[in-house]
Amino acid sequence: MNTQRRNLSKLLSLGAFFPGQAAYSLNTILESINTDPNSEFNKQLLYNIGEKGVEKLYKKAIVNDGLVIVRNWNEESFKALAKTGYTGFNASVVSGDFNRGMENLTKWQNIIKNNSDKLILATSVEDYYKAKKEDKVAVMLGFQNATMLGRSIKNLDTLYDAGMRWMQLTYNQRNYLGDGSTERTNCGLSDFGVEVVDRMNELGIIVDLSHCGEQTTNEGIAHSKAPVSINHSMCEALHKNHPRAKRDEQIKAMADKGGVMGIICLGYMIGPNLGTDTTLETYVDHIDHAVKIGGIDHVGLATDYPVEGLEANGATRENWYVPRLTRFKPSYKVQWPPWIPELDKTSRYLEVAKVLDKRGYSTGDIEKILGLNWLRLYKETLKP
Repeated sequence: MNTQRRNLSKLLSLGAFFPGQAAYSLNTILESINTDPNSEFNKQLLYNIGEKGVEKLYKKAIVNDGLVIVRNWNEESFKALAKTGYTGFNASVVSGDFNRGMENLTKWQNIIKNNSDKLILATSVEDYYKAKKEDKVAVMLGFQNATMLGRSIKNLDTLYDAGMRWMQLTYNQRNYLGDGSTERTNCGLSDFGVEVVDRMNELGIIVDLSHCGEQTTNEGIAHSKAPVSINHSMCEALHKNHPRAKRDEQIKAMADKGGVMGIICLGYMIGPNLGTDTTLETYVDHIDHAVKIGGIDHVGLATDYPVEGLEANGATRENWYVPRLTRFKPSYKVQWPPWIPELDKTSRYLEVAKVLDKRGYSTGDIEKILGLNWLRLYKETLKP
């Protein structure tokens, strides 16, 4: 995105936040673009709207989290959710076999029903606008695996009827649909996987490829008739040889199909040596790169941990890090602590917005990354 175009877009939107600036004529604004970038005027207006401006923007924006871990949801989760400013999130429901998947979908249906003053079940894009208007949070239910299907395509229809609206084709290991990201082999979609993608498109279930292996990702993008999501991942160009990262050609192919990639907040996925080599700025580097490759309309945000943050949720070296040393292969490069401090707080996406603003993103582009790109995807994939 051309910096001057970003700055002009930002200036034109400033009137919503600073009415006094509306007195400037368009000619004055255009002329200012060619002035010294180090002038106080440009420092204050062209390159950022400042923290107060970003805070106002954030309050009015649609903010959507591409993946929240909702295991052990409780009152503390609700308290944290109220502080995030979220309009919606994708809930990662615990999978397993068909019966367990249905049980956990039912559990979350009941949580939403019993907290209708706070939550809305999201099955269409309109639910997000309704949530924003009513000061509630829209929750889209889905799974990070397809093991619930077994070998039955009919199970997919039953899960859809129970509220599922997104599904990751595989986790890290192979299942009946294809190979996961840490599988020794690199096979693509199975015949059953192709059948499942076709039926997901027909029903209006979002095809997600976050944990899928390289070839399964490629074929999932190519075969799906609808846009796909990579709802929590990162850029392989910036974090080399991590099995969960997506290559530039995959990001571009996903974007060309109309999809959205959520940049994962989980620190050890973003880079090595958390706190020194990998920081909040590194996280935004991944956003920058994904925008460069896929375009501004195809990038979003995602945590991949509880809404409270990992530390507040009680993660310790013993109960979080040690089990993952055997659960995941060494290629996962798990670190302790696993978080970037600013992203482990409920104000995480406000902090991201501030950095985006300082880097010259227009207010409109910031709003797209915060949530509008997700909503465009939902409009194009979900069916009434």
